[in-house]
Amino acid sequence: MFDTILIANRGEIACRVIESARAMGVRSVAVYSDADRGAKHVALADAAVHIGGSAPAESYLRGARIIEAAKASGAQAIHPGYGFLSENPDFVEAVEAAGLVFIGPSAKAIRAMGLKDAAKALMEEAGVPVVPGYHGEEQDPDFLAQQAAEIGYPVLIKAVAGGGGKGMRLVEEPGAFGEALKSAQGEAATAFGNEAVLIEKYIQQPRHIEVQVFGDGERAVHLFERDCSLQRRHQKVIEEAPAPDMPEAVRAAMGAAAVRAAEAIGYKGAGTVEFIVDGSDGLRADGFWFMEMNTRLQVEHPVTEAITGVDLVEWQLRVAAGERLPKAQDELSITGHAFEARLYAEDVPKGFLPATGVLRHLKFPEGARADSGVRSGDEISPWYDPMIAKIIVHGPTRDVALQRLADALARCEVAGTVTNLSFLGALARHEGFGRGEVDTGLIARDIDALTAMPAPRPAHFALAALAAQDLLGDVAGDTGFSLWAPLNRQVVLRRGEEEEELTLRALGPDAHDVVMGEAVIAARRIGGRWMLDGEVAPPVVVTGDLVTVFADYGIGFHVIDPLARASAAGGDASVIEAPMPGLVKAMFATPGAEVKAGDRLAVLEAMKMEHSLLAARDGVVAEVLAKEGAQVEAGAPLVRLADEEEAAA
Repeated sequence: MFDTILIANRGEIACRVIESARAMGVRSVAVYSDADRGAKHVALADAAVHIGGSAPAESYLRGARIIEAAKASGAQAIHPGYGFLSENPDFVEAVEAAGLVFIGPSAKAIRAMGLKDAAKALMEEAGVPVVPGYHGEEQDPDFLAQQAAEIGYPVLIKAVAGGGGKGMRLVEEPGAFGEALKSAQGEAATAFGNEAVLIEKYIQQPRHIEVQVFGDGERAVHLFERDCSLQRRHQKVIEEAPAPDMPEAVRAAMGAAAVRAAEAIGYKGAGTVEFIVDGSDGLRADGFWFMEMNTRLQVEHPVTEAITGVDLVEWQLRVAAGERLPKAQDELSITGHAFEARLYAEDVPKGFLPATGVLRHLKFPEGARADSGVRSGDEISPWYDPMIAKIIVHGPTRDVALQRLADALARCEVAGTVTNLSFLGALARHEGFGRGEVDTGLIARDIDALTAMPAPRPAHFALAALAAQDLLGDVAGDTGFSLWAPLNRQVVLRRGEEEEELTLRALGPDAHDVVMGEAVIAARRIGGRWMLDGEVAPPVVVTGDLVTVFADYGIGFHVIDPLARASAAGGDASVIEAPMPGLVKAMFATPGAEVKAGDRLAVLEAMKMEHSLLAARDGVVAEVLAKEGAQVEAGAPLVRLADEEEAAA
């Protein structure tokens, strides 16, 4: 076994590999870019090497620099993770030429599966079923149109190189073929530098089922299947293992086909054979076809680990170190059901746009596995994939596992950036998905319902207002005491573009009323926990001016400083007034002093916060009307600026 490995990746997969290496007693070396200098994977590793700038081309894609770092750090092997250089055969050859071990398949195996048309021809030779279609080299438009007609519409035009939906077009009738072909070829040329395409029969109700394989270079086994049908624009969203409603005969046939595929190329390490499956009439042994092979560890590998009890990263290290397969096929079995949901920083209402921001608060639920490369305080930068975590759950049955997924998503706490949590939660509770009625078109069909954002309830506003005023923790016993009436406080919260003013009536340390328009929300602490109108209050966290209530997958409110707003709105007013009752904490103005607009004249302590009162215009201080330490009422004059005649005199 290796003493030291270098991980040529970042984020959650780097952390994942480090954890397995540490459990095996293997030292790990991280690499990092400028943007990742303080990243979680750097902190977890036994050593770390800086490899360049923030852009991947300046760091994580610099194969020569990574190999230098491995040799300098004493590593004997390099784990590529996934993405970046993980399926680059030239990098594999460079690693081996440097006298290091690549923890993954050979360059030859990667090349064999790198182009879809060549891979499908190879699979046909190995007896693996492939989708009816044309995978040849001829690219004449008329010839391709003829092939499409023979295959039968609808057909799918797909780029020979690459993936992720680029260079892919669905054509439903002959008249649309020419324009779709031109569009697909143009996109493929731009994305992959190769405009060649293939033509395949389009499966009407497709399911995306993939089989985890593992080889030692001579023989291979499969670790059963994963269903990855829940996709948006060809990107996986929630994966599960095993596939729902999978007959044992079909599982055996699909697993055997995947093993034939792996052994045909002498595969070594972890890989995934992906199949397109016709789900229109149940799963059948003659209703699945080879789509492609991913010659690396997959993002969704944890669900396979959950149902098999196998640590796939440990297997990778052991086989790369020269060991044979740790288990034979008959020693592998399925226990229960598992789901994985990909939690991203992305703005769902704006079309799932990737988002950035500082994670001011991040907490994952107990009872679920969370593979993450970030922590509270870390930044989701624009340089890399905006994944926050993969949330993985396991249960004895699919129903139990899905309920655990829904519960885990509801208890995730993320503040500081928008996320797709609400979208994931809606999917986990989707009735059709719950029944196992999955296909790649499910999300697109129900996109409006799945992306609907729930409106915050008055109780959520009330809780945010109380948290903003620090009234939910231990407070003094005379909180709210007044000789005549309960003490009122105004709090202004902004949610999106809307602002809401609330009035807090503190009745004591364990009782407050919150007025929002016509509604009055009763907040009472009973048995050590806060209740809002009789319901248990959800968790809440305050970070700066952001209050996040962890209901409906996280609702953020910004606290608006009414004093700053009032002073800024004063225009050319000569008198600076206290917008509400408070203590004059400091007075900076002195009679006769010249001031500029925006200069701080006084500090008022109110609502347990200090607020600066600013000069609304240039001028000369005529009078200071309050002393430091004075308690003043709302509207009390504090400083007066001289008018023009007065200043001239």
